Amino acid sequence: MTNTLPGMFRSPLTSSRKGARACVAAACMLAISGCALAADTPSGKPALAVTPAPHTVGALGATMLSAATVGKRVVSVGDHGAILLSDDEGEHFRQATLVPVSSMLTSVSFANDKTGWAVGQWGAILRTDDAGETWRIQRVDVANDRPFFSVYFKDKSEGWAVGLWSLMLHTTDGGSTWQEVALPPPPGSAKADVNLYSMFANAKGELFIPAERGFVLRSTDAGKSWTYLTTGYAGSFWSGAALKDGTLLVGGLRGSIYRSSDDGQSWSNVSTALHSSVNGILQRSNGTVLAIALDGVSMLSNDQGKTFGAAQRSDRLPLTAVTQTQGGKVVVFSDSGPVKQ
Repeated sequence: MTNTLPGMFRSPLTSSRKGARACVAAACMLAISGCALAADTPSGKPALAVTPAPHTVGALGATMLSAATVGKRVVSVGDHGAILLSDDEGEHFRQATLVPVSSMLTSVSFANDKTGWAVGQWGAILRTDDAGETWRIQRVDVANDRPFFSVYFKDKSEGWAVGLWSLMLHTTDGGSTWQEVALPPPPGSAKADVNLYSMFANAKGELFIPAERGFVLRSTDAGKSWTYLTTGYAGSFWSGAALKDGTLLVGGLRGSIYRSSDDGQSWSNVSTALHSSVNGILQRSNGTVLAIALDGVSMLSNDQGKTFGAAQRSDRLPLTAVTQTQGGKVVVFSDSGPVKQ
């Protein structure tokens, strides 16, 4: 990519279709998604105007980076502000009626069947109160493109948004106001500058954030303080999940999956047959664990993530997000929209 706008990140990661379009962080750093140029700022740098997501047929084939199940509805978010909705178990999708930004959206989280949040590029935080049909802006910062990579709400009031260079915001009023959380520096560093790629909680309410450099951040006091768990891995973790039995799984670059059965105190490397970056981990209603990855790779575990069998699509379509419907159907997304099963 040669043309850039002010504030665009030049990632050291590959700019190939696999890296730039399918990995959440790489996609955010390598794409400026539909923000229109406006008048110059006093500093002489162009400002950016926030524009609504366009309604186009092409949105149904946009890169989807996160998905959630909301009652009987599936909601996915992705490139160019595309938010896709399905009310028939993922068979058909349509665009949300109103999305006020056309920048990339990287993560979506719902607190109940109606209220949810989506985050992404330009520090955007959106809220919906009608199960994703319409959205409104709660926060955006076009002066500083520090994208969020993940959002998590534990209930309708309290939630977190995390992203680039240890960016973490916290709200206790449903997103009406947000406060930045100052994280401690990771081991071996003088400042907190670790990219935070995902966020999830276990059944005990402990919070976990898969991050770069093989770190997983953990909070055992509802986000008041954070510690860095070392996994023995040096690469980035894009995704993670807490299983029903308390097992923790995190996945990332080159097919890496690490597992902990003691709340993150110790980790073991799970051997995988294929080496494609893991973008999503889901425990299905039948207890099996599904991990989806680039290059059309899906991996299935029948033993709580101790071992995984792998399969690969013949078209090697990069898989980017996954959710399960209320009826038990697994719905997978890619860099070309929803995947037809």
